[in-house]
Amino acid sequence: MAKKAVASLQKGEGKGHTKVIKMVKSPKTGAYTFREEIVPNEMAKEFFKK
Repeated sequence: MAKKAVASLQKGEGKGHTKVIKMVKSPKTGAYTFREEIVPNEMAKEFFKK
């Protein structure tokens, strides 16, 4: 599945998208995990507000 995302980003369509990584603390264990998504540039700030 990662190959498909990388291939579409290399075709020039990727300029409108950003890969965002957010560190999230688990309420159950207290350990930190990383949440990664590829979102449109306009939605990047909204991703971090969640």
